[in-house]
Order: sequence, then C-alpha cells, then structure tokens
Amino acid sequence: MEWINHSRILIVGLGLIGGSYAKGLKRLGYHVSAIDTRREAIDYALENHIINDGYTEVDPEVVGSADGVIFGLYPKVFVEWIEKYQQYFKPGAMLTDVTGVKGCIVYRIQDILRDDVEFIASHPMAGREVYGVENSDDAIFRGANFIMTPTEKNSPQAIRWVGQLARLLGFERISVLTPEEHDEMIGYLSQLTHCIAVALMTCSDNEHLVDYTGDSFRDLTRIANINDLMWSELFMLNRESLLKYMDIFLDEFASLRDMLRDGRVEELREKMRLSTKRRAYFNKVKN
Repeated sequence: MEWINHSRILIVGLGLIGGSYAKGLKRLGYHVSAIDTRREAIDYALENHIINDGYTEVDPEVVGSADGVIFGLYPKVFVEWIEKYQQYFKPGAMLTDVTGVKGCIVYRIQDILRDDVEFIASHPMAGREVYGVENSDDAIFRGANFIMTPTEKNSPQAIRWVGQLARLLGFERISVLTPEEHDEMIGYLSQLTHCIAVALMTCSDNEHLVDYTGDSFRDLTRIANINDLMWSELFMLNRESLLKYMDIFLDEFASLRDMLRDGRVEELREKMRLSTKRRAYFNKVKN
C-alpha cells in the first residue's frame, strides 16, 4: 500500500476539514505538519495534539519533507499557492484537496504543476455548520461519502493513494466522477440546499421565531449558519450548475404553490408521495 511510504503528511489550511484530516491521520500514527495563516489555529492544534508541528508561513523544508500534501484552501487561494510554492515539493509527492468545486481548479493546477508531482482531486462529503480547527473531529468522516475526480493526467497509483486515504479515515462509499460531473452534482446536493437555507432565514426578521419553532425549521436551516466568504466563492465558481438547479427548484415550488392556490388536493398529495418515495432512497443508504 502506497500509504506505508507516505508517512509524513502536510495539511495546508487548518480549518474544520483540514483539522479533522490532521486529527485522524495523527491518531493513526502519521507525522502531520500544518500550515495556516492563523496563529491561533496552529497554537490550538499543537496544544491539543492534533498536529506534530505547525507554521504560519511557508517553510521550504517542511513542504519538501512531505510525502503527501492535503489542501484545505479556498479555490482561488489554492491555485495561487501552487503557482507560488510548488518548487518546494519533493519529487514524487502526492497532492489532494478538499475543495468544493473542481472544474475551475483541477485542470488549471494539473496544467501548471511540475511533472514529477501529482495532484489527484477529491472531496470529502462531510462537514458541520461550524468552522475552524477548534471544531475538528475525524468522527465526521466515519460512514460518510467521498468523491475523487481523477483526469487522464492521473496515474493508477495516485488514484489508489487517495482512495486509501479515504478508507483510512473511515469514509464508507468512495465514488469516482469527472470534475464536471462533480460540479453538476454538488450544485444540486450542496449548493442549492445552502441557498434554500439562506432564503428561509432571510424571509422573516422576527427575532422571536426561535421561541416558537420546532425541529423541522431547525433541521432545514442548520446550514444557514454559513461562511459567506467561502460559500459565495463556491457559488460563483459553479454558478452555471447552481443557476440550473435554482431554476428547477423555483419551477417545482411554483407548481406546489399553484396546486395549493387552486385547491388541487390530489395533485398536491401525489407530489408529496413522490417526495416520500425519493427520500426513501436516502433512508436505505443511511441504514
């Protein structure tokens, strides 16, 4: 297994997911270094034994000693980081990421990257409505889905490497998509749902709703506690797919509204039965 020969791991971007990767890999016995611009993030990770060593600036020796590098950066910053610091990677280093969009970065990075270093993109489908290494927990990966998006430039070795990473961390289902398929899927499964949650929270400015709500509203709006800097960038970079599904959702919502307005009870019930049938697919997966 390639991971036997990749014992030194560098995490660049020590947020919730990067921190959770670090926690899981260190627990498994890997030497984990981290780079993050937040001094408090590095200090917290060191004090809580999430990493072995950490830095707020790029250290050529640290980058050069890493067998594997996991990037937890925003997409545009990720590309800029590769352009600026790729000369420090050791020959044969494997790179992967946790970025929520792929089409706009995978080909760009593979085009500019040195020939003796390989980038195999991936996306852990796990997270929380909180941020930062302070909230990291590798338990969020156990039983979760994991997507890898190889291209024709990726070797079988790199694909095995990132698949082994997912299995080591406890992911249950590992899927392979093209970058384009990934972005299409994520526009619906993740980005549209965040848009819906934001819209629900901005429909009313009644500060007393919290005194009356039940679990349904809490469940639907959990992800409305949103990192505006990160998610606005993800939305814009994947706007074509997101706009497509926003339009489909608007049509479906308008259809429900019209059924209610016109008193078409049986059609409304049929729509509900279809919803229940499709939601059952997710119940089966969870079980």
